[in-house]
Amino acid sequence: MMSHFGTNSERTRDYNRRVVLETVRLYGPISRADIARRTALTAQSVSNITAELRTAGLLKEGGRRRAGRGQPPVEMTVNPDGGFTVGLELQPHSLVGALVNLAGTVLAQVASPLRASTPAGALPALRMSVDDLLAQAGVDRRRIIGAGVVMPGPFGVEGLSSIGPTSLPGWTGVDAATILGQALDLPVVVENDATAAAVGERLHGVARDLRHFAFLYFGTGLGLGLVLDGQPYKGALGNAGEIGHVVVVPDGRPCPCGNAGCLERYASLHAAQEYLGDRGVLVSDPAALGHLWDRGEPALLDWLSEAALRLRPVIQMLENIFDPECIVLGGALPDPLLDRLIDLMHPLPRSVSRHPDRSVPRLLRGSTGRATPALGAAALPVFQTVTPDFAMVAREGAAAESA
Repeated sequence: MMSHFGTNSERTRDYNRRVVLETVRLYGPISRADIARRTALTAQSVSNITAELRTAGLLKEGGRRRAGRGQPPVEMTVNPDGGFTVGLELQPHSLVGALVNLAGTVLAQVASPLRASTPAGALPALRMSVDDLLAQAGVDRRRIIGAGVVMPGPFGVEGLSSIGPTSLPGWTGVDAATILGQALDLPVVVENDATAAAVGERLHGVARDLRHFAFLYFGTGLGLGLVLDGQPYKGALGNAGEIGHVVVVPDGRPCPCGNAGCLERYASLHAAQEYLGDRGVLVSDPAALGHLWDRGEPALLDWLSEAALRLRPVIQMLENIFDPECIVLGGALPDPLLDRLIDLMHPLPRSVSRHPDRSVPRLLRGSTGRATPALGAAALPVFQTVTPDFAMVAREGAAAESA
């Protein structure tokens, strides 16, 4: 695992705080001396920063580690109750929410159907969900660091936005972060569902020790979350990872986006429901797919085979383009279906990821299950707090020099 390196420049104080927090999160309990070695910060800088983070309630002192002669060093850990975040997943017909502490422990959850996913219909429901979460956990709103809200993309793309069963109507051209922040009375981070799911797996799931990975997210549609060098990659307009609209079958099934043969027409929750429905098997929700699996429904097995066939070359493409440590599959599909899908894709095509010194498999199933979107949403404010982003520091430094 790679270490983060700080800098002793005064201008990068916020960056150094993130570096120290990330180091404690990954390696804690850890002594101040070990933090300094891993970050290349001076002992005095680490001492000052850990004191600041303790005062802010983000870090706390643990026990003392026995190590040779002298007084054992005090070890630092992340304070789970130093703050809380809210995660909200907004889908075309449902709303899921979670309240999480800094350690990623889910303290409360809500789930409800949504009559209308337009801003006018969704905002009151989102506000009510936050109130319910805080009441369940007995947490004061003033202790909430922020809220993450995830929704299906793409955002603001003519011809692709707000079209078909996998999109939200009425959100095109809307400043979502502003109106959501006003409605919830909280700082809000807005992200597409696949990227949020990747962040959730990075902080709390099987990708915790990975710095380069791709997350194939099975929601109503199919999305891709990319984490490159420990950072979520969003693209110029936040639409990186719209893999569901990559054409994999020329002149294939028509897609609401206007193309034909898009991947999510073959590999997604909606595709499974449609495939089964055409064969007289009605599926109302992901749990129903699990029941069909338990009874060995032939149509479901046929769909999994078709989905695997369309996904195999996409896996090869992602590996050759991004050279990830691993590709993770997760989302709304029940775990047994994801496991079967991974099995059916083997043997995987040759790619740059086929080398003998791999430490993890090329494909893994995510470990955060159906809670991935809401957990990822809740992770967004934490991720911004604890994960260093040196590009941000460079932008701030350039702005200061030009002022």
